[in-house]
Amino acid sequence: MVKYRHSVRAALAAGALFVSVAATTPALAQADEQALIDHSVGTLHDLRHDKEFGNARSLMNRARAVLIAPRIFKAGFFFGGEGGQAVLLVRGPHGWSDPAFYQVASASFGLQIGAQESEMIMFIMSEKALTALMADKFKIGANAGIAVATLGSTVEGATTGNVGADIVVWASASGAYAGISLDGSVIEPMRQGDANYYGRPVTSSDIVLRHTVRAHGAGGLVREMNSL
Repeated sequence: MVKYRHSVRAALAAGALFVSVAATTPALAQADEQALIDHSVGTLHDLRHDKEFGNARSLMNRARAVLIAPRIFKAGFFFGGEGGQAVLLVRGPHGWSDPAFYQVASASFGLQIGAQESEMIMFIMSEKALTALMADKFKIGANAGIAVATLGSTVEGATTGNVGADIVVWASASGAYAGISLDGSVIEPMRQGDANYYGRPVTSSDIVLRHTVRAHGAGGLVREMNSL
């Protein structure tokens, strides 16, 4: 009987611990999404002060949307795979939207200069590219109607190499040029991330197009976008 009572008490204690952990999980998850937003602000600061890609900032004034990935990992860093998490913001009549959460995954990122980690910004320049990105899964290179260009390592490349492109990619590793090949990469919404951050299930379209939810913690990122 004593052994049984100890077992019951242990089970109840374990159950209470599980409930406690479960109760804090949404808050912890929201902290993860907030960290991604805060790191995205840092990536925008890097873009602003990158002399080599000074003209790339003009893309922001013409972009329909922007996808920011503060940390893109090569194999061995991202649990044996390659990719990272990102936020998507869309330009509207009154400025930039709050962020929706995305993930970027690839069998092999073509990072140059031997980089194992880089930060990346994708400038979505056309409506058809934004429509493709808003789908459940968007695979770069699979849609022949969408042209993707990578900014060159010179100012000339930043202004001429992306003429007519639907998506233009900027990448930097430790402040140095980190040209990146994204062919075959898959970009898809993180629905759980959106639900964690906004407190209920929402779609990317709800956030960036219909503006049905708002987040106070994203104000710094939106202000930074509007200031570029």
